[in-house]
Amino acid sequence: MEKISGRVIQIYGNLVSFLRKCIFCVLSAGSVPNHIAFIMDGNRRFAKRLNLMDGAGHKVGYSALMSMLRYCYEFGVRYVTIYAFSIDNFKRSPEEVQSLMDLMLEKIEGLIKEESIVNHYGVRVYFSGNLKLLSEPVRLAAERAMLATAKNSRAVLSICVAYTSTNEIVHAVQESFEEKWDEITVLNSSGAGYGLISLGGNEQDEGDHLIKLTDIEKHMYMAVAPDPDIIIRTSGETRLSNFLLWQSAHCYLYSPQVLWPEIGLRQFLCAILNFQRLRFYLDKKKKQL
Repeated sequence: MEKISGRVIQIYGNLVSFLRKCIFCVLSAGSVPNHIAFIMDGNRRFAKRLNLMDGAGHKVGYSALMSMLRYCYEFGVRYVTIYAFSIDNFKRSPEEVQSLMDLMLEKIEGLIKEESIVNHYGVRVYFSGNLKLLSEPVRLAAERAMLATAKNSRAVLSICVAYTSTNEIVHAVQESFEEKWDEITVLNSSGAGYGLISLGGNEQDEGDHLIKLTDIEKHMYMAVAPDPDIIIRTSGETRLSNFLLWQSAHCYLYSPQVLWPEIGLRQFLCAILNFQRLRFYLDKKKKQL
């Protein structure tokens, strides 16, 4: 009986997968977003609603994440970014932070396994944020995952941990200033003179060592990916919560009412269809800059 049930489940799963790929094939006749970012909101509320143990919502949320990644890569989305842990999350209780770090460590180790979803789809993994704030085991695991997937080239997964957009911008400005200062120091030591350091976005500003917009963007944590086309935040919230503020000026924000563990194919398809409907408008706004 168990063999029959298992066979039925396998057939059903194969049928669902085939139908999903057919839908994606039809949708791909329209615009396919190059980059989708996710704010995974509602894990704790989901656990509270179902009277689950602390941390159970995040574990269910991880399963939802795996489904979203599968949909993205099947549809041909090249870049996916997830907001996994904000710097502000360190303000939560020590017990909750430690539980999240333990879960993160477990799931990062899972990414390295040969049969993992990132290796199945040829995904390179980046961890973006102030990684020095992470515990040593989590930071080392993140470094191992990035090294283990470095040769994957079909898609990119950026995992934002110990991240806020304001911290990212400050970091980028500091790095840009230090880079320009080093250039001036070298020129001074060679007797070649020096230029002017100032913040300016105009490429025609005078001075050989202006900090330009391109310099700052080069030092962003998220320099590994283009600006997002879609940001999906669950639970009906329309706030960005200090996530990709620099990069999201002209992307489409989709806010389904479901909590993150409840997100599924229907919400993913709605996001894609709305993006395709608004693509001309979004492109027009970008060209007006």
